[in-house]
Amino acid sequence: MSPQRSPQPSPQTSPPSLGPEFHDIAKRVNNWGRWGADDEIGTLNLITDHVIREAAAEIRSGRRIPLALPLQQDGVQTGMIPGRINPLHAMVQINQELFGPGTVACSDDAVTMGLQAGTHWDALTHVSHSGKLYNGRPAGTVTPHGGAEFSGIDKARHIVSRGVLLDVARARGVDRLEGGHAVTPEDLEAAEEFAGTRVRAGDIVLVRTGQVQVYLAGDKQGYGYPSPGLSVRTPEWFHARDVAAVANDTLTFEIFPPEIADLWLPVHALDLVEMGMLQGQNWNLEELSTACGQENRYAFFLSAMPEPFVGATGTPVAPIAIL
Repeated sequence: MSPQRSPQPSPQTSPPSLGPEFHDIAKRVNNWGRWGADDEIGTLNLITDHVIREAAAEIRSGRRIPLALPLQQDGVQTGMIPGRINPLHAMVQINQELFGPGTVACSDDAVTMGLQAGTHWDALTHVSHSGKLYNGRPAGTVTPHGGAEFSGIDKARHIVSRGVLLDVARARGVDRLEGGHAVTPEDLEAAEEFAGTRVRAGDIVLVRTGQVQVYLAGDKQGYGYPSPGLSVRTPEWFHARDVAAVANDTLTFEIFPPEIADLWLPVHALDLVEMGMLQGQNWNLEELSTACGQENRYAFFLSAMPEPFVGATGTPVAPIAIL
C-alpha cells in the first residue's frame, strides 16, 4: 500500500480570502511599528538583558538536554513541500594529504539540504499574506538571488532566553495528543498550571504534543498528517504574554489539516507576519519532558542560536535546554 500524501489546497481560479476571523485576530496581535519602523527582529526585542540574567538563574543542576533531531538523509521531509529536501551528505575529500606525502591528511564534507528540513527556526520572512511581511514590508523584498532583504534569519543574532516547556500532552494525561487536536489557549494554561510556573515576557515557549514520537517510530507520513498543532486562537495568548518565540514537536507547527476549512497556515501568518514572532518546528521534546518531570520544574535556560545564513527565511538549529 503506497503511503498517503498530505492534503493540499485544491486549485482555484482565485485564492480564497483569509476571512474576517483571521483579520480580526490579526488586528489584535499586530506589532508593526511597536519597536520602530526599521525593526527586523520582532518579539526577540523582548529578550532584554534583565530577561537573560533571570534566565541564567534557572540553571541549577547543569543537566543539558539536546532538542534537535539528527540531520540525515532519512529525515522528516516526505516531498510534500517542493525543494525542502532532507540533508544529502557527501565526502569531498577523505584522508587527503594536501601538502604532500606524509603530511597531515584531511577529510571534508559537503551538505545540500533545505534550511527548514529538520529542527529549525522560521524567519519572519518565511511567509507573507496580502502582499506583506512583518512590519508592513512588501513581500517582493524576498527575491530569488538575494533572499530576504529584511528580517532574514541572520538578523536574529542571538536567541537565548528562559525556556518554558508547556507539556500539553502530559497535562491532559496522555503521552501524545491525537492527530486532530488543536492546541488551544485553555490547553496552554492547563499545561502552565501543570508545570507550576507562569510564562512571562521574553520567554521562549516550547509546546509538547508528543507527535514527534510518530517520526521516531519510523512513520514519516503519519508524523506530518494528521498532526496536532497550535490553534488559530493561540497567537493572542502568546501576544498577551509577550512571548519571544515558540517552538513545538510537529512538522507543521499548527494543526494540520487546518481547523478552519480552506484557511491554510493562518498561525504562521499571525505569528510571523502580524506579531513578528519566530516559530520553530521538528523539535524533539521527549527527553526534555522526562527530565522536567524528574526534576519537577519546567523552566530552564535555553540556547537556540540560529545559523546566520544571510537573507535566509529559515535555519537549522541545535537547541540545548540547561536545567
